[in-house]
Amino acid sequence: MSGSALHPDDARAPAGDATGRRFEALVEPIEDYAILLLDPHGLITSWNRGAARIKGYEAHEIIGQHFSRFYPPDAVAQRWPEHELEQAALHGRFKDEGWRVRKDGSMFWANVVVTALRERDGTLAGYAKITCDLTAERGQMEALRQSEERFRLLVESVSDHAIFMLDPGGHVMSWNSGAANLLGYRPDEIVGHHFSVFYPGGEVAAGQPERQLQAASQRGRSVDEGWQVRQDGSMFWASVTLSAVYDGHGRLGGFAKITRDMTERRRADELEHSSEQMKQFLAMLAHELRNPLAPVRNALGVMRVADGVSPEIARARDLIDRQIGHLSRLVEDLLDVGRITSGKIELRAAPLDLREVVSRALEAARPFTDAHGQQIDVRMPDTPLPLVGDETRLVQVLQNLLHNASKFSPDASRIGLDVRPGTRGVEIAVRDAGRGIRSGALESIFGLFSQERSTSGPTEEGLGIGLMLCRSLVELHGGTITAASEGPGAGSTFTIHLPPGRPPTAHQRAPRPPAAQAVPPLRVLVVDDNRDSADSLAMLLEMKGHEVRVAYGAREACETCAGARAFVPDAALIDIAMPGIDGYAALRELRATLPPGRTLFAAMTGFGQPADVERSQAAGFDAHLVKPVDAGRFDEVLACAAQRRAPWPASAAQQ
Repeated sequence: MSGSALHPDDARAPAGDATGRRFEALVEPIEDYAILLLDPHGLITSWNRGAARIKGYEAHEIIGQHFSRFYPPDAVAQRWPEHELEQAALHGRFKDEGWRVRKDGSMFWANVVVTALRERDGTLAGYAKITCDLTAERGQMEALRQSEERFRLLVESVSDHAIFMLDPGGHVMSWNSGAANLLGYRPDEIVGHHFSVFYPGGEVAAGQPERQLQAASQRGRSVDEGWQVRQDGSMFWASVTLSAVYDGHGRLGGFAKITRDMTERRRADELEHSSEQMKQFLAMLAHELRNPLAPVRNALGVMRVADGVSPEIARARDLIDRQIGHLSRLVEDLLDVGRITSGKIELRAAPLDLREVVSRALEAARPFTDAHGQQIDVRMPDTPLPLVGDETRLVQVLQNLLHNASKFSPDASRIGLDVRPGTRGVEIAVRDAGRGIRSGALESIFGLFSQERSTSGPTEEGLGIGLMLCRSLVELHGGTITAASEGPGAGSTFTIHLPPGRPPTAHQRAPRPPAAQAVPPLRVLVVDDNRDSADSLAMLLEMKGHEVRVAYGAREACETCAGARAFVPDAALIDIAMPGIDGYAALRELRATLPPGRTLFAAMTGFGQPADVERSQAAGFDAHLVKPVDAGRFDEVLACAAQRRAPWPASAAQQ
């Protein structure tokens, strides 16, 4: 309801006659509007309830006073109240908004309408003044304005996303700094133009921009990825989100368009895909190369036992043998690269003496150091060097480093191998006096297929994967490996740091129970939906003297262990990945069915990452067995089941 609806524009009688009294009786009860009458000089002659509520004065306090007391001092000084009356007398009516003052001195934002009242002969009889308190509405409008301003500043400050508005026809209406950075246009160069300029010509001809507008109009939002064109004609791969914007009446007001540059992500996805293809290729190549190596190696064996071989044939045989050995190592390295890059390599870690690792590596390296007349000088403590690790893999690391040192060093040179124990682990350094490494390549040589060529001429280059394998295997042990060199011709030093001995992790083999410990016949429940796997395991356990029941699913397992003829197992070996009810649900049901504390539960799964072990332990499994499971591991689990009232070794729970 607007204030103008209450204006007595047609009043022709002075306020004192009957018409005026009827008018006062009409407006007196109104509380939402301050409605008062003024004489020709601006003195208040009437006062309704709304005036008392809004302005704080009672009628007896204000009637007879000049209405200018409702105005701030600066407005009074500028004679604004008099101006309002003059304009109302001149035009019949005057409207205004501004700050007004209540009795207690507080301010409020008012909408004011002043209407001139005249006698029947046209003489000015006074004024009707209607005031509405719009403070709350003004606060809401100001909050909305500030919100819109903050949003505008927020959008404008986004520099890595193009955010702009389109009208219903697709023409650019706004342009943020991110749009300028990404698409290259200044606001004055693009506002008003159709957004199809950002699309390649073929997509424009095919109607792709219009289809996006139509999709956003119909569904409220359209998301797409594709090539977009900058002002300079260059292209980038973009993620485009187009959202329809509607007004309060549901009419389409335009579209909000957000564009992100996804070129790097797309390139990374392509590289990841290429990397996966390369892994598969390496695995296939390695296997294909191994097939012909076997008969060649067998033929060499025949040649070695043959009698009467001439010296020339013997030299040729030995040459072939050395090259076959080199090729065999390359094939094994390729297989290891595939395992490492796909995350499938596992450490078989156990307590060991590092001196034994060094001894085995020296023995493996001797054929190629002897071939070059080189000497390896070893400095190592005489006392044991305890460590937890995979002995075979650590030997492989040292053998590769010694092989590299021999390959890139002169004949008859000396190679150093220093082992230094410390409080934070052990340090192993392999030193050579060979061709050295450029300072800029000390890190890149550890990359896949990376080779350092610091000299011209023929060299004994490999595939460039040996150092990558060394770093990967050392890091799997929680250690580091670094290279140092004074430059070309100054030799190289490769330093390995391994942490001190620590308990085996999920990928490591835990200490087994003493071999002399016999496992008595037990009652064993095997739960596996793979019938061949379940039946073969049952056959194995029965041959070891155990009583075995097989269930091909969780429901059948619960039925086996319930009822009057229930089978109460000492150990339950449960497959995790079963259809319908998985191993975790089977464990919960069996625990609810069987007597508490009677049965040892072991999870069987093809997943053996630390997170998989943690999940099975959190679910309540006592052991985690990674498929395919060695028969000895079943013996370990059953030995612990036989001592089910004894504490379960924490290390054994991680296998």
